Amino acid sequence: MSSLNKGLERIEVGLLWDPSPAGAARHDLDLVAATYTADAPSVAPSYLVHFDSRAPDGTITLTRDSRDGKGLGVDERLVLELDRLADRYRRVVVGVAIQQNAGRLTFGDIANPVLKIRNGRDEFAVVDFSGTGEATAARVAEFVRNSSGVWGFRPGVHGFDADPATFARIMGT
Repeated sequence: MSSLNKGLERIEVGLLWDPSPAGAARHDLDLVAATYTADAPSVAPSYLVHFDSRAPDGTITLTRDSRDGKGLGVDERLVLELDRLADRYRRVVVGVAIQQNAGRLTFGDIANPVLKIRNGRDEFAVVDFSGTGEATAARVAEFVRNSSGVWGFRPGVHGFDADPATFARIMGT
């Protein structure tokens, strides 16, 4: 690396939400990470990491997966080791998709969804979903590598009305 600025290295993304009310179908939210290369920064992702997968090189892993929001503390946790990602990756997008198994659910139907982003021990972003009430999925964070190889963070939440499979294909657009 040619810079004295280390930038972001090991990121933890934690997702929390309250369980569905008694007698209602469970609410299952899923963290998704998509990687993009320098030659295709916003087309189809190079690969995805979600509840049933991990990065081929082990740099992005889902270390906790809840299907109902009943966990203590963080319900879902995604770890991104940006400092270990190959140089060809220039962008990592993180999103949240709501499983639609029990009928259409939006973020407005989910009680208290919150996403927290940490770099090491330092929490540097908290995302609420207040602006995505009618969305079924949302892009919640973007990490971009600059020409010096330093990773930075682009905040912003963008809601989508898409099922999880479609969202995975379009979340980086």
